[in-house]
Amino acid sequence: MNFRKLTALGVMALIVVAPVTPAFAVSKEIIQLQTQVQDLADRITHMQQSFDERMGVMRSLVEQSTDNVNKLADSVQTMQKSLQQQGTDSQSKIDQVSGQIQTLNDSVDELKARLVKASKQLDDIQSQQQNIMQPAQPAAPAGAAVAPTGAAIQAPPADVLYNNALRDYNAARYELALSQFQDYIKYYPTTDLAGNAQFYIADVEYRSGNFEAAVADYDKVLEQFPGGNKAAAAQLKKGYSLIELGHREAGIRELNALVQRYPHTIEATQARERLKKLGAPVRQSSAHRSQ
Repeated sequence: MNFRKLTALGVMALIVVAPVTPAFAVSKEIIQLQTQVQDLADRITHMQQSFDERMGVMRSLVEQSTDNVNKLADSVQTMQKSLQQQGTDSQSKIDQVSGQIQTLNDSVDELKARLVKASKQLDDIQSQQQNIMQPAQPAAPAGAAVAPTGAAIQAPPADVLYNNALRDYNAARYELALSQFQDYIKYYPTTDLAGNAQFYIADVEYRSGNFEAAVADYDKVLEQFPGGNKAAAAQLKKGYSLIELGHREAGIRELNALVQRYPHTIEATQARERLKKLGAPVRQSSAHRSQ
């Protein structure tokens, strides 16, 4: 510091001046002054050392604080990236689970169809056994025409037709699948799988971008098969189709109606996510409000 330099210069001046002054002129006051100057120099040196130590401590604290702030900033950025990634992964997992559930439903539907076929075969065997036990009926006169049933001749069995259509749908052969599902509705409109066939007809139209036709056919699922296992999916896709057509408010109403009607389904979760992306309020079902 400047204080130290000034003190050193003062001491040197006294040392230089001292020999020039006659020995008899050196008084007690000068000696005291030199002592005081030396004491002052020592104190200044001590203050300088103390100041340097404190500055070192403060510099260390500042560096530590800077490091902590940088680490905190890095942690915040990492957390933000993690939250964004989790949001993306969550939506991806929801879509994946939805697809798996749909595939599972299709497998269950196929199993039901096979059970129905097996039940019919058992009924046929039982009927044949009863016919064997009954007396033989007289043969029909020669040349008599037997009226064939149109459905038996024109259409394959219901389970075969449905499974073929579903296989083509899963293989992305949508035009062929659409034709087969339409045949299924035509020949077997009252079976347990008729609602599923109607849903896939609408879904093929949705995938091809024909949203108006898709809305109409999703409506058929909701109106004609309200208790079917494709009702929730049909209402979800109807809402999507309306939004794609530019009918935003109608699509939002449809998605909210889905949340109200099927609150605990994977389709309701997808509807809530879509409503949040649209910035639309999500109406909770009465079951959610009571909890």
